[in-house]
Amino acid sequence: MSKKSVMIKPIKTDKQYNKALSRIYTLMQKDLKVNSDESDELEILSVLVKEYENIHFPMPKPNPLAAIRFRLEQMGMGEAELSEILGHRSRKSEILSGKRKLSLSMIRKLNEVLNIPAEVLIQAY
Repeated sequence: MSKKSVMIKPIKTDKQYNKALSRIYTLMQKDLKVNSDESDELEILSVLVKEYENIHFPMPKPNPLAAIRFRLEQMGMGEAELSEILGHRSRKSEILSGKRKLSLSMIRKLNEVLNIPAEVLIQAY
């Protein structure tokens, strides 16, 4: 006994996007078995929706200074630890106030220690 398979197509319009979101919601309400047709459908639709959203609703990258503050807070670290990472106490306050720009070596260190993506840290601010 074979089920009729549904052909999933790329999402190209807002109408298709909204229909996919509705279907994702319906599938998420079910107790899906791993590797079932419906769990595969959910996974594929989620990838398509994410791609559509990346193109049509791009998220701006955070401000480098906001990213540093957020990451410090997230990791339970204070500004004193930032001084240790950057090497100089005065640089920390100048950087967080926006008076001094991040140098390449600072960006590398912040990327390495705090795991903040370099593309976030190199933005103009």
